[in-house]
Amino acid sequence: MDMLSRVAENLYWMARYLERAENTARLINATTQTLLDLPHGASFGWDVLIRVAGLDSLYSQYHSAADEATIVHFLILDERNPSAILSSIRHARENTRTFREVLPMELWERINDLFLYIGLEAPRAVENRNQRYEILNGVIQKRHGIVGLLSGSMSHDVVYQFIKLGRNIERADMTTRIVDVNSAVLLPHQDEAAAATVERLWMGTLRALSAYEMYRRYRSVHVRGPDVVDFLLKDENFPRTVHHCLNEIESCLAALPSYETAMRAARRAWRRLEGMKLEELSAAVLHEYLDQVQVDLDGIHTALARQYFHLHHAQQSMLS
Repeated sequence: MDMLSRVAENLYWMARYLERAENTARLINATTQTLLDLPHGASFGWDVLIRVAGLDSLYSQYHSAADEATIVHFLILDERNPSAILSSIRHARENTRTFREVLPMELWERINDLFLYIGLEAPRAVENRNQRYEILNGVIQKRHGIVGLLSGSMSHDVVYQFIKLGRNIERADMTTRIVDVNSAVLLPHQDEAAAATVERLWMGTLRALSAYEMYRRYRSVHVRGPDVVDFLLKDENFPRTVHHCLNEIESCLAALPSYETAMRAARRAWRRLEGMKLEELSAAVLHEYLDQVQVDLDGIHTALARQYFHLHHAQQSMLS
């Protein structure tokens, strides 16, 4: 049981770290596009990205300036930041190396290739905004190849359920953070030009999550903030929405033994999401809603850790 507990936790975190790397790339690209679309006088800066990512306290330990180059370096290359893209991929690589025997043989090669790619290309992404999108999109594409390999080459057993749990908890959390970028934008005027800017900002959010075409297909050809928020939080079919991720989490839990506590946490998150009225929210209220979703997702993680990952931690405590 101790061995199963260690395998489950390592693969759960492998999946979370890979998802975090991809979504940090998406978050940086979304913020870059937001800044390009803003009119003169709009209130928004790179420091917002650090706050949205939940890394402002850690960042302030090492940096006083909040300029683009420093923040982008912190989010991509700075290994003092455990959520940096390079750090996340390194952690995923280490977790994969430890339990290679339960994973498809090619997985190690693909994660190692991703690690080498980001180490080689990331400095240019920090220094050159024009190349940043292409390089970070490379991270996203390589990560998609890893997900496809796992889905198509691994038995969908209990081990795989922990991989899916890690992926969907992290994905839902990062979707809320990408949506939250726009809640921090303050425009100098409320006129037709401002309305056009807001539409472009939400269009950029959809594209950052590869959701633009599906939004147009299932919601509207017109991009309105409340509709985008409702789609990205509550649509049941698109795989990056919070609703869909919670569905996946419940499905995974149902396949595990002794799932009751974690399932209660998942259903609390579900009920709160369903009760949210998302039409014409103020930016401040939207931010509070998104914070609450993040708290609920952390509650699911805590329940999982207590139920499934505690065995080898308890064993380590007894031996120390």
